[in-house]
Amino acid sequence: MNKRYLVTAALPYSNGRLHVGHIAGAYLPADTYVRFLRSKGENVRFICGSDDNGVTALIAARKEGVSVEELTQFYNERQFQDFERLGIKFDIYGGTHQPDFVDLHNRISQDIFKVIYDKGYFVKKKATQLYDPVAKQFLPDRYVKGSCYHVKSDGTPCNYDEAYGDQCEACGNAIDPMLLINPVSTITGTTPVPRETTHWYLQLDRLENRIREWLGGKRRSAADSPAWREFVLNFSLGQISQGLPERAMTRDLDWGVPVPLDDPEAQGKTLYVWFDAPIGYVSFTAKLCEEQEGDWSRFAEWWKDENCRIVHFVGEDNTIFHVLTWPAMLMAEGTYSLPWQVVVNAFLKIRFSGREEEKISKSRGAAIWIEDYLKTFEPDPLRYYLTAIAPESGRTTFEVNDFIARNNNELLNSLGNFINRTLTFAHRYFDGKVPEAGQRSEIDFRHMTKITEQAEKIEALLGKFQFKAALGELMALARSANVYFDARKPWVQRKENMAECAVTINVCIQTVKALTVLMAPFLPSSAAKCIEMLNLDIDPDIIPWIEIEAEIPAGHQLGQPTVLFKKLDPETLFSVARDV
Repeated sequence: MNKRYLVTAALPYSNGRLHVGHIAGAYLPADTYVRFLRSKGENVRFICGSDDNGVTALIAARKEGVSVEELTQFYNERQFQDFERLGIKFDIYGGTHQPDFVDLHNRISQDIFKVIYDKGYFVKKKATQLYDPVAKQFLPDRYVKGSCYHVKSDGTPCNYDEAYGDQCEACGNAIDPMLLINPVSTITGTTPVPRETTHWYLQLDRLENRIREWLGGKRRSAADSPAWREFVLNFSLGQISQGLPERAMTRDLDWGVPVPLDDPEAQGKTLYVWFDAPIGYVSFTAKLCEEQEGDWSRFAEWWKDENCRIVHFVGEDNTIFHVLTWPAMLMAEGTYSLPWQVVVNAFLKIRFSGREEEKISKSRGAAIWIEDYLKTFEPDPLRYYLTAIAPESGRTTFEVNDFIARNNNELLNSLGNFINRTLTFAHRYFDGKVPEAGQRSEIDFRHMTKITEQAEKIEALLGKFQFKAALGELMALARSANVYFDARKPWVQRKENMAECAVTINVCIQTVKALTVLMAPFLPSSAAKCIEMLNLDIDPDIIPWIEIEAEIPAGHQLGQPTVLFKKLDPETLFSVARDV
């Protein structure tokens, strides 16, 4: 059977707006990969939706003075609109507690929990948990904040003083809230006190050897899978070497998936959000099957079939849960396929002119929000820049001045300039038609060979999840195209030898077409404009990869050329950033 692909992007919390860091971390590379797969004719499902359950939604609802149902629905819809306008197209965008999704999500989450429970991987334990005596409630992970107690790889204390009770964003390690230094309740700001409660713990230690073997040599090099990113494997294997702890998979909350046990002590408890959140990938797939085929149970054809490659795209703060906890859950359940790839990007920082590099933060006014950006700018310049600086192997920085410079000097002056000068020349001197190919010379053949070589490089890099390098090869072809145009001097040829001029412009038009196909995964809106300018009968949403080699015949009537990219000025972007 042919391989199929199930591609997921991390479920964003439905408690706020999306900023450039979110997009760079998981959603843009996932969309680029899906568009590439579809251009190759692969059978793909692209799954995402909001993470509505757990503490983060409750905290945000309390701050905004609305019900948690209202808050999560509002941000679910708002985030979906941002994705759509940015050209990130999911096959389904669900929500773990959205009205049309919650019943199916709860059912599948509870089924998985019960199977793991029945197989003996859970242990019921009384444990001490932090309790807020003012709010009169236990404090799950995100209701507690304090200083991180971990030691960094260089042996120095982490001491990050904004660590939540689930994970430290500074060092990436999982957090035991009972070990936080100087813990504070995020509800009341008071110091919590220890109090006894009961929870069900997943025995990750029993699965250590299986996870270690799974993450070992096969993930570094396999015949059917590109190597996983080295920093992901090193970090995850390092966590295993320290010993995986038992992890509580239930919480004292009334917002989430109810614990499906006939036990008096389970009443009023919900599943840990990091237990049910990745199951959202499954339940949303099931909902898609229900909508398209009338049978939600057909999700098994994607999740329980060795012919389906499951690819997760996440940010670095999700590494532990997607590379260790989620696979452990799947191993314990026993019938689901394990991820084929977990593609992790590091954090994106930001730097404004006159300010130091800093973490993207709403409270400090250090963010560029997608909604605000799209009110003024086209989506593709942002897609281009976020790919060009993609944090694929380590943290990188969004620099406002650099964004403007790359748009103006690379997108506009290189890629956009070549396409515009070619099509404008064809309209001015060849009646807007593709001229005859004629007798191509050595320089013409060298350039056509360059197109093939670059296409092969880009294809290989995209297949290995190296999006930044692939985009670099695309721009290298655009620069070569401009060098070819300048070397052939069609503005001189048209006066001295119109037949040679025709050959040059024919080659340039074929190059525009190749660039259109190659840019489509990265810059879909711009590729669609090029399809219109070339007047091609091709679906702009799925431009077949094989079209790179297919030349446009002589005499073909071209569409009207339009400006592909606009020059940007820093002040306009600064004003958008200042509006946050």
